Amino acid sequence: MKKLYVISGSSGVGKGTVIKEFLKKHPDFRLSVSCTTRGKRDGEVEGVNYYYLTNDEFDSCIENNEFLEWAEFSGNRYGTKKEIVENCLKNGENLILEIDTKGALNVKSIMPDSALIFIAPPSLEELESRLRGRHTETEEAIQKRLASIKLEIQNSEKFDYKIVNDTVENAVRKLEEIILNG
Repeated sequence: MKKLYVISGSSGVGKGTVIKEFLKKHPDFRLSVSCTTRGKRDGEVEGVNYYYLTNDEFDSCIENNEFLEWAEFSGNRYGTKKEIVENCLKNGENLILEIDTKGALNVKSIMPDSALIFIAPPSLEELESRLRGRHTETEEAIQKRLASIKLEIQNSEKFDYKIVNDTVENAVRKLEEIILNG
């Protein structure tokens, strides 16, 4: 059975970019696909971007304890199904899961052999600059994200590894060292 790598980090830290670059170099790894109640956006594909569930279907999954973890963001819910992760690992796939720190700690409690990796910004000022540089969120949304960072940093103290994303290249190299060299 392969290992599950759970990667977390604050919004705007670049974890998605780091993971994408890692996967380009290591196609034998797979990114886990989450479930969501969010509507499908143009160009998104069922089973590739997300598994799209109705609120009732999501509620049923919660009631039946089908999720390793789940959370709500901006009025939509997102979750990782246990069965999907377990099947990938049983089939010998190297799996990466990109979720928030609270969900990561929950996964670790259920799957203690998983490796938790936190992607950190070089500084809080740099992170705020990145969030503002996106020009995709309101000031209120930016302030909300910045407020949640303190909890994420506290949670990251319980992680197995920490990577500072000063540059994407350095962060990918550090991720390779952790995953490929154990």
